[in-house]
Amino acid sequence: MINLHKQFAKLAVAATVSALALAGTASSTLAQEVTLRLHQFLPAQANVPKNVLDPWADKIEAESDGRIKIERYPAMQLGGKPPELIDQVVDGVVDIVWTVAGYTPGRFPRAEVFELPFTMTDAETMSRAYWKLAEETMMDEDFARFKPLALWVHGPGVIHSSKPIVALSDLNGVKLRAPTRVTNKLFSNLGATPIGMPVPAIPEALSKGVVDATVIPWEVVGALKVNELVKNHTEFPGKALYTTSFIFAMNKDKYDSLPDDLKAIIDANSGEEFSAFAGKQMQADDAGPRAAAVEMGNNIITLTDEQAAEWEAAAQGTIDEWYAEMDAKGIDGKALKARADALMAN
Repeated sequence: MINLHKQFAKLAVAATVSALALAGTASSTLAQEVTLRLHQFLPAQANVPKNVLDPWADKIEAESDGRIKIERYPAMQLGGKPPELIDQVVDGVVDIVWTVAGYTPGRFPRAEVFELPFTMTDAETMSRAYWKLAEETMMDEDFARFKPLALWVHGPGVIHSSKPIVALSDLNGVKLRAPTRVTNKLFSNLGATPIGMPVPAIPEALSKGVVDATVIPWEVVGALKVNELVKNHTEFPGKALYTTSFIFAMNKDKYDSLPDDLKAIIDANSGEEFSAFAGKQMQADDAGPRAAAVEMGNNIITLTDEQAAEWEAAAQGTIDEWYAEMDAKGIDGKALKARADALMAN
């Protein structure tokens, strides 16, 4: 009988130990589950959230077997304005952001090299070069306060205007929304009156006459209904008039807090290849909104090579000014541009 009690006691202890072990395992698993909040400025149905950010987040969730959950907050749903996104991720207010480098003018000077006029011909190639140049020159400087996940640019920038713009003189007196410090300087030098504002403000600004024109790639035209607000669209052959550099970033402390296997999943889906994919996808997404504008009977103006050459010559002054500004910051702007060009040529 005593032996029987001892056996029951042993079984009870074993059961308790097993329960504690299971509880410990469960606690360990739960401790590794992570929720990341992704904040950005475009509506959820826009091309970048739909075709770039959501596929990335879905892949992270799938490859982590659900241990990482990514909550997506479009259109600044967590508060603040688009220029505040980068500080939100630096300060840990959110975990991940997608933003325009130029929303905080002068903060990322080296990234501006990719925004210089008539520099880009292909968004995938330039996005790959952007990541490579960042690894060489920006990670410990411009991007030291957050973890870059990807860096890319959009397809060729297009002028969308209430009146046709063909010659440089057509810009005189035009109130034009431009996205970045470099593009604002460019259009000011070319005779327009640039007005800086984030992308979401464009439709209201056009409808109220605050601006007469805007420069954005075709891919975002549909989401903003710009082709319903203006009827003229000026394209450039060969080299793009301009493009915009983007930053997809994660809070450093949040990344560092992840277990190594989850860090590995984030890393495997970030970097040069994802940057190149994002740039390629944005340029591919130009086709639909452009076709819709053609279908609506809008005026698509494609400059001749000779006309574009006049614009390119006039834009050289903006590039020279940028070199001087970089020199004043202790950055060799000409060397940076030469290296960017070399990376795009490879």
